[in-house]
Amino acid sequence: MKSFKFDVKSMVLLGLLTAVIAVFSFTPIGSIPVGPLVITLNIIPIAIAAISLGPVGGAIIGGVFGIFSFLQCFGIGIPSGMGAILVEINPFFAFIQRFVPRLLDGFLAGLIFQGITKLTDARFSCFITGFFTALMNTAFFMLSLVFLFGSTEYVQGLMKGKSIIPFIISFVGVNALVEMIVCTFITGAVGTALFKAKLIKNPEK
Repeated sequence: MKSFKFDVKSMVLLGLLTAVIAVFSFTPIGSIPVGPLVITLNIIPIAIAAISLGPVGGAIIGGVFGIFSFLQCFGIGIPSGMGAILVEINPFFAFIQRFVPRLLDGFLAGLIFQGITKLTDARFSCFITGFFTALMNTAFFMLSLVFLFGSTEYVQGLMKGKSIIPFIISFVGVNALVEMIVCTFITGAVGTALFKAKLIKNPEK
C-alpha cells in the first residue's frame, strides 16, 4: 500500500477537498432531499481523495464528511431529519453511524483504486473507484443504521417487517442509484483530468 506523506501538495489537496465538503454540507449545493434521506455529493471528494492521496487520504476526507454529517443531526448546515431522531435515541451510536462508515468508505476506496490500477488503466480505475465509493457509502450507512438502531421503534417502523437486504434496497434504491451514477462519472472525469494535467501520478504496477 502506498504510504501517505503530509507534504505541501497533500495538505493543499486535503484543504481544498475539505472546503468542497464544507460547501456541500453547509449549503444546499451538495444535498438533494428525497424523503427522510438525501442524495449527497459529498462522496465525490472522498473518491477524489482516495484516487489522489491513497487510502489514508481517502479516510481523512471520509472522516471529515462523517463529522459534518454528524453536525447536520443538530441542524448545523443542511438539517437531517433522520439524524435528529437518531441523536435523540442515542447520540453516541448516532456519531458512530455517521462517522465510521464514511471513514471506512474513504479508506477502502483508496485500496480499491490501488488494486484496480494493477489490472487496468488508471483513468478507467477512477470511474470504478467512483462507483464503489458511492456503493460502499450507502451500504455501510444503512448496515450501521440497522446494526446500531435496528431494535428501536423508529427503525422498526421504517423496516415494516422487511429483512435487512429488502429493506435497504427499497429504502434507498433510487437515491443510491443516482449517487452511484453521479459519483462514477464525475470522479472518472475529474480523475482523468488530474492525470492528464499530471497533478497526480500513475500508481506503480
